[in-house]
Amino acid sequence: MKKVISILILMPLYLTSLAQFAARMEIKEPIKGICDIKNVYVPFPMFKGQEEAKCPASKKEITKRLTDEVTFLKDSSGYQDKGMVNIIINCKGEVVKCEMDNKTKSAELDKQIVAVFNSLGQWKPGKINGDKVDTSRLWSFEIKDGNISID
Repeated sequence: MKKVISILILMPLYLTSLAQFAARMEIKEPIKGICDIKNVYVPFPMFKGQEEAKCPASKKEITKRLTDEVTFLKDSSGYQDKGMVNIIINCKGEVVKCEMDNKTKSAELDKQIVAVFNSLGQWKPGKINGDKVDTSRLWSFEIKDGNISID
């Protein structure tokens, strides 16, 4: 009897351990170009079967573009700040939404940073268990002495 009870208790724990955690974003308003508004994922690549959307540019290339194209920082050599950009990439690899998640102290700076991230080109879509899905990517950045770096 003890063995049966033990098995009944341990079986659900074992099955739960095999389940894969996949975070979904709650989208409150329609987004043009999204494939499935109820299934926008934030993949965790450390879990088997989950792949983040891949940016066509490296961190180094993005940093260079930010340095070259964000004119706000050229006029503010001592500027210090940080922020985060949220990008939603659809199942076709298209950026369908790009916005500041944690804004900086300047609306103009936010606008220029979003413009760079919004123009990075065609992404490789994220995947869950081999299926292309809509995904969200967060990019954090820090500005020290007017220089921006991607974390």
